Amino acid sequence: ATAATGGNIILENINCNHMESVLNKLEECGCEIKKFNNNLQLIAPKKIKPLEIKTMTYPGFPTDMQQIFSAMLLKSSGTSVIVENIFESRYKFVSELRKMGAKISVESRTGVITGKRKISSANMMCTDLRGGAALVVAALMAKGKSKIDNIDYILRGYENLDKKLNNVGAKVILVEN
Repeated sequence: ATAATGGNIILENINCNHMESVLNKLEECGCEIKKFNNNLQLIAPKKIKPLEIKTMTYPGFPTDMQQIFSAMLLKSSGTSVIVENIFESRYKFVSELRKMGAKISVESRTGVITGKRKISSANMMCTDLRGGAALVVAALMAKGKSKIDNIDYILRGYENLDKKLNNVGAKVILVEN
C-alpha cells in the first residue's frame, strides 16, 4: 500500500530474508528499500515502473502478492505482465478494478495491466481474501471515496486492517451492517 500511494514507511521486527522476491520487485518498480537490523524502510518512487512477474513457489514471487501488485501497477508508467503459475481463478478481482477505470486484460493465467496515472473511486464487491486486499490498495490510490462490500473475506485474513492503515495515514472506515 505504501508503494502504491507514494508513501514512506518503516516496518519493524521483520525478517527481510523471507521477503526477498517481493522486495526485489519493489526495487525493480522504483522503490527505495533500506534494511537495518530487523527493520526495513520503503520509500515509494514518484513514478512506478512497470514489471514482469511470474508467481512461483517459495522462494519465488508469492501468489498471495499477485493481486496487490496488480493494484499497485495500475499507477505504473507502462504495461506490466503478471503470469499466475500457482492457482487458477486468481483474477476474479479484475472486474472490480475495471469499475475504477483500470485497464487490465486477462487471458488464461496471464494478466496484462496498462498503467495510468489516476483511477477513480468506485463501489466494489470483494470476492476473495487477496483480491479484497487489492481492492483496498486501489481504493487508497483513488481520488474520492470507494466502498467495498462483502468484506468478510478481507477481515478473516487481515486482522484490524482498518486500524493498521489508519495508523499510517489512511482514511479507512469499517461499517458493519
